[in-house]
Amino acid sequence: MTASAATLAAAAAKSLAAPGRQRVFVASYTTDGILAFDWDPATGDLTPAGVAAKITNVDWLTLTGDRKFIYAAAEVNEFEGKPTGEVASFAVDHGKLEPLSARNSASPGTCHVALDKTGRVLLAADYFGGSAASFVTKDGKLSQLVWSEHYTEHGPNVERQPTAHAHFASFSPNNKFAYINDLGGDSIHIYKPNLETGVLTPAGIYRTKPGSGPRTLHFHPNGHTAYSINEMGGTVDVLEWNSTSGGLTLVTRIDLLPEDYTGGGHACDTVITKDGRFVYFTNREYDFIYGFKADTTTGGLTPISRFNCGGKIPRNFVLDPTERWMLVANQGSSGISVFARDPETGVLAEKGKTIAAEKPMCILFT
Repeated sequence: MTASAATLAAAAAKSLAAPGRQRVFVASYTTDGILAFDWDPATGDLTPAGVAAKITNVDWLTLTGDRKFIYAAAEVNEFEGKPTGEVASFAVDHGKLEPLSARNSASPGTCHVALDKTGRVLLAADYFGGSAASFVTKDGKLSQLVWSEHYTEHGPNVERQPTAHAHFASFSPNNKFAYINDLGGDSIHIYKPNLETGVLTPAGIYRTKPGSGPRTLHFHPNGHTAYSINEMGGTVDVLEWNSTSGGLTLVTRIDLLPEDYTGGGHACDTVITKDGRFVYFTNREYDFIYGFKADTTTGGLTPISRFNCGGKIPRNFVLDPTERWMLVANQGSSGISVFARDPETGVLAEKGKTIAAEKPMCILFT
């Protein structure tokens, strides 16, 4: 066991809800906002453990590196009398969540939050308001908003891109750059964050194919490849990341949908294994998980197969810490589906088991 694996195992042991089990929190697009479950890695069983926090329409959850605090993005149009979404924080205490703080974001529809690697700066993306915001954290508590930017560009799709739609926030592997995916503006905004003040300074922009709608950005462990999934295009931009400038350059674009498919593209999320050997993408409407083998040096992708996602509208999906199981949050069918995974081949089992969870949006292991 490597030192990092040992650290992860020790952290996981501290968060066990019961002997041999691990507490999992699920964001729910309901008034019951965060649900609790107990995970058994030996059997792949996920057992409901009640409502962890009452907070409306939670889209995303992120955990601090020390696993003591959780931050949530609540996709609401009004919070504390202002036309914004909500960003909230909680302390993780023996498998339970204790509320610590709740703040206004920059505009309505907060759908994603991301924490820098020091745990000091939190970024939020506001979908409906087309904005991004940053906060400074201390002992799990959020400051008031310290920086924001409202985007004005829009794409050619008049139905889906009439305005900017900030959808995803992320930090670079070296923690020197921050990124906001703007689905409405067909762009990824690049910034240099000040980790003391939380203020972001523009450092560039990546523009994808018009009308494609860049939704999420994930970095490969090789340290120079990134994958931006394009929701409306049903594609993935494989990108070369420059660690000095923070810039992104297109290497190739991969189609996720079959050639004979005539419906719309609704590509959604990305999972990369810890060793970088496998990458998975989800697509909604025509619901599936698409698995690829990845060249760990170049980040290049070779298709394995499209796999069953177990339900409708796979919003988010994750590997458990052992990477022997894939868990899928199927928003449209209100269930979390669990599939066995072969770590050597990357193949997912054809059939899984589904646990009821109302409108699940994000799955978080603690």
